[in-house]
Amino acid sequence: MSDFFDAVETRPQEQREVSQMSTLRDILAWAAPAAPALERQLTGIDIASLIDRAALAAVPVLRKSDLLGMQAVAPPFAGLTTTSSGMLRRLLMSPGPIFDPEGYSADWWGAGRAFYAAGFRKGDVVLNTFSYHFTPGAFIMESGAHAVGCAVIPAGPGQTEMQIEAIAALKPTGYAGTPDFLKILLEKAEEAGKPALSIKKALVSGAAFPPSLQQAVAAKGIEAYQAYATADLGIIAYESPARAGLIVNEGIILEIVKPGTNEPLPDGEVGEIVVTRLNKDYPLLRFGTGDLSKIVEGASPCGRTNRRLAGWMGRADQRTKVKGMFVDPAQIDAVAKKHPGIGRLRLIVTRENEADAMTLRVESESFAGELAEAIGASLRASTNLKGNIELVPVGSLPNDGKVISDERPIG
Repeated sequence: MSDFFDAVETRPQEQREVSQMSTLRDILAWAAPAAPALERQLTGIDIASLIDRAALAAVPVLRKSDLLGMQAVAPPFAGLTTTSSGMLRRLLMSPGPIFDPEGYSADWWGAGRAFYAAGFRKGDVVLNTFSYHFTPGAFIMESGAHAVGCAVIPAGPGQTEMQIEAIAALKPTGYAGTPDFLKILLEKAEEAGKPALSIKKALVSGAAFPPSLQQAVAAKGIEAYQAYATADLGIIAYESPARAGLIVNEGIILEIVKPGTNEPLPDGEVGEIVVTRLNKDYPLLRFGTGDLSKIVEGASPCGRTNRRLAGWMGRADQRTKVKGMFVDPAQIDAVAKKHPGIGRLRLIVTRENEADAMTLRVESESFAGELAEAIGASLRASTNLKGNIELVPVGSLPNDGKVISDERPIG
C-alpha cells in the first residue's frame, strides 16, 4: 500500500509551482467576470502576468477581517463565489456571522490528504466530533474521511455519555475532533468502565496540541496527527509521520507576508499566512487568514515535497488603540520603508503616569541620534502619535512576527 495519497504529493516543487500558477490563471480568467469582488481585487492586474509568486505579490491581500463587512454589503458571500447559492451543496455559517459555501466536487475541502497522512485507510470507522450545526468543521472532516474510504459516525461535540455508548457499540478505529475533547472522551470512557480501546488513530484540529497532551494521547495507544484548517479554506496544512512541520496542502498556494502588508517574507521569517485557493466555486485570491507561522526550509523526510509550515504561531492582527487612536502594523511598516537599512521594528505600548506610552524598538547598525530623531518623525507622521525611539542591535528582536506588543496591564 502506498505511503502517499497520490503521486502529486511527491512531484518536484518546481513542477508544482508551474502547474499551480497555470491553473490559477485559468481559474481567474474564467471566474473574475462572475465574481465582482474578485474582479475588483484584480484591478490593474493582467491575469496573464501571474506566472510566479513574485507576480502574484502584486495582487492586494484580502483579509478575513474584511469579510464580515463585505458580506453585509453583498450577501451572502461578498461577491467572491462563482456558483449561485442554489447550486451549492451547503450554505454554512461561522461566528460573526461569516457565511461559507461548500460545493459538490469530491473532497471539496481537501481533507483526504490529511486523513491519509494520519494513517486512515478504507474500512476505518471515524468518530467525527466536530459540530454539524451551521459551521463547516464536521463537513470538512467528513469529506476527507470519505475520500479515503472511511465510514463516519456523525457524533458532533459534547454528550460524552452518548459518545461512550457509541464507541462501545460501533467500535470506531479513528477519531476526528479537537485534541482536548479526545482526552476527555478517553478519560470518561475509562471512568465508565468502557475504555475506548478500538480508537487507534486520530486527526485533530481546532485547538492547541501541546507536547504534554500529545504524550497523554500517545500513552493511550493512539497515533494522533494535527491539521491546520479554516472555515473559508478547508485543510491548509497537515502533519505526516515524519512529524517535521505541517505539509502545505495541494490545491493551494501559500505565502507568508509581513503582517498588515502585501509583502511576502523570506522563508524562515514569521508572518501572516496568506492563501490562494485553486477552487472554481470559491476562488479566494491572496486570502489573509490572520494567523502567524513561518516556512520550514527543505522537504519533509516523509517524501512529500510541498512546502512546510512550522505550525500555528499566534495571530497577525495586532491593531492596538493608543490614546484613543488605532495603530496598525501597516503604519509601522510605513516607518520601516522610509529608512532603508534598518532591521526589524517592534512598537511597545505601555502605561506611564496613567497615560499610554509608545516605544519603537528598531534594529540598526547605526546608533546615531540623528537616525533616532528621523525615525521618531516618521513614526509621528505615520501614526499621529509621539513615541520614544530605541535603537537596538541587529538580530536582537525576536523573530516571532510581532510588530506591536501591547504590554499595558489588564484591569
